[in-house]
Amino acid sequence: MEDKYFNDKRILIFCSAVIMSLFLTGIPFSLFAAITGECANCHTMHNSQDASVMADYGASGKPWKGSGPNDALTRGDCLGCHGIGTSKVVTLGTSEIPQVYHTDATGDLAGGNFAYILGTKGSGASDAKGHNIVEIGDAESTLSEPPGHHSPSSIRVNITCSGITGCHGKRASGEILKGVHHKNVDGALDTSDQVYNSYRFLYGVKGFENTTGSYKWQNFDKDNHNEYFGATTPMSYTGCNICHTPQGIQPTNHTISGFCGTCHREFHTVEGIGGDTSTPFQRHPTDVILPGSGEYASYNGVGNQYSVQAPVARTANPIISISDTVIPGTDVVMCLSCHMAHASNYPDMLRWDYSAIELGGSGGCLICHTSK
Repeated sequence: MEDKYFNDKRILIFCSAVIMSLFLTGIPFSLFAAITGECANCHTMHNSQDASVMADYGASGKPWKGSGPNDALTRGDCLGCHGIGTSKVVTLGTSEIPQVYHTDATGDLAGGNFAYILGTKGSGASDAKGHNIVEIGDAESTLSEPPGHHSPSSIRVNITCSGITGCHGKRASGEILKGVHHKNVDGALDTSDQVYNSYRFLYGVKGFENTTGSYKWQNFDKDNHNEYFGATTPMSYTGCNICHTPQGIQPTNHTISGFCGTCHREFHTVEGIGGDTSTPFQRHPTDVILPGSGEYASYNGVGNQYSVQAPVARTANPIISISDTVIPGTDVVMCLSCHMAHASNYPDMLRWDYSAIELGGSGGCLICHTSK
């Protein structure tokens, strides 16, 4: 009988060879980036220790905000982990935590920064600068319904980070984000049939999450950014089944623009933009090809270099890497080409000051509309 040691060694060598072959042949696979470290970094059993609540913030020196208790036994709510520091990324235990509310002067993460709404960063407070999530404690004072939604009575203006009235996780009672941090997959996300393997936990959305060293979670430059999944034609309204599926609310075309359209339908569907995918449009189109001729062929000047000020979506599935080039005639205009997901320093969550764009100038709209 062969020694068990040698059998185990053969198995180890075989597995190593298989993994190495994946790297050498370029076969795409997803990277696992689940939370690591001690359970107590994130969870508390009873939210009580030494006569104080475990989610307490302040004199105790603990970083978590709020008083708890919180769902899933966590020591903080969403902003209690993702809005706890001045930097755009903080370390909690052995895990790096991206921050969606901070005052870091070096920039923001790809989704933007809710601090612009309250004016703790930027040019001044304004509800128009972002989504008024309940967690920041600043109720929407202007809108009574999500712009472009077909049934405003069923959608709240003051949404939450997650859950039935949120964006991240399944929009179903009790679903929230339970367990997804433990299973998190990043890099190429081409399955997206569960929350944990969907782009940024946006259920049903495909894409490629930037995992590049210190640029993780950021759209930093042409070489370091997320890649978004897009389609060549927006969804056509055929009833609520374009968003409401037996598995839950999700964009049936799996695009980032389709996800935005689950609340802002009229801004995304074929019917909403004018009935077809040809100019003139009644609303700025998304999930349409950036034309390969005319002014669009010179996207961002010589070489069509990717611009994080006006990013595009890709139609490849899976998206397996970051590209530094935009290909007019192939790549796609999306909601995030113009808007930030969380909040920005400009009205309407835009990536630039729309009122300052002038004919013959540069930047902003003129990255795509070059001849204007």
